[in-house]
Amino acid sequence: MRLSRLLLICFMLGLAPLLSVRAQGQVSPYTVVVSVADTSEAARDAAFSDALAQVLARTSGGQDLSSKAGYADVLKGASGIVQQYQYQRAATGMALQVTFDQAAVQRAVAQMGVAGGGSRPPVLVVVRDEDGSILTREALGTLTQTVAAKGFSTVLADPAKTGDTPNLTSAEPEQVAALARQYKTGLILLGQMHGNAADWALMSGGPQQKWSTQGANAAAVLTDAGNGLVDRLGKQLNVIGSATVDGKLWVSQVGSAMDYANLVAVLRNDPNVRQVTTLSAQGDGMLFAVKAGLPMDALANSLAASGRLLRGESHSDADASLRWVH
Repeated sequence: MRLSRLLLICFMLGLAPLLSVRAQGQVSPYTVVVSVADTSEAARDAAFSDALAQVLARTSGGQDLSSKAGYADVLKGASGIVQQYQYQRAATGMALQVTFDQAAVQRAVAQMGVAGGGSRPPVLVVVRDEDGSILTREALGTLTQTVAAKGFSTVLADPAKTGDTPNLTSAEPEQVAALARQYKTGLILLGQMHGNAADWALMSGGPQQKWSTQGANAAAVLTDAGNGLVDRLGKQLNVIGSATVDGKLWVSQVGSAMDYANLVAVLRNDPNVRQVTTLSAQGDGMLFAVKAGLPMDALANSLAASGRLLRGESHSDADASLRWVH
């Protein structure tokens, strides 16, 4: 059955507006792990403040809120909105896992007058040592902590399932799509260590962004890489819109009526999307008219970060093109 016919059935049965997308199995953006000096109340309160700063950055789409009125007061009151916390052992000594009340965090962001872009999906990190082995969480601690401090979370690939992982010289679309489906993110960082230097490639829905780092030791190399990653993600994803933008979005590889219904739900649930209208179907592709708070290219980058859509080949009738992953 052709997609256009399935689409007609969806409209007749009223399925598209009723079907919703199930939440992705990602670590909550309201939970973070931070270093703590000891178990004293003073050290714990300081750790709560550090943790809340990370959560505020995450839930505002990576924006720097430190200059906003009321920001310092929010951090001072961090202990009052902690939902739960737990001490953990860490490579550097002791850490504290903190979960904040979601509604309280959202109120704090809103009271600072921030139009949040929504929390970002994690960055999948796959870094290989000189012998080809995958670096562990402990070895990558400097990188992940640098990224977390700037408002992005990370997830590490399962070492047992990295055989088909894209490398720094090539990345087949199906390899990227497979990782996006498995780890629920379209943000993927690949790294190759070379002593006190490393090469990096960031895949974030579109073409790879490549760069190199070097330093006095591995920790310096990883810190530099973390800063470079956040800088690139920030320029691509932290686009703050104001006026409503009208545009057309093409999405390919929509293989069924259920794909269509889920795709529409993803678009309608995006905080940057204000209105979606289906214009036409051709082959396995759909053309949508979209009203959004971002330019179409920036919207496509934001949607691709989720891992449910990736940037696709350009289409003559659309301002931006995506491909449906799952």
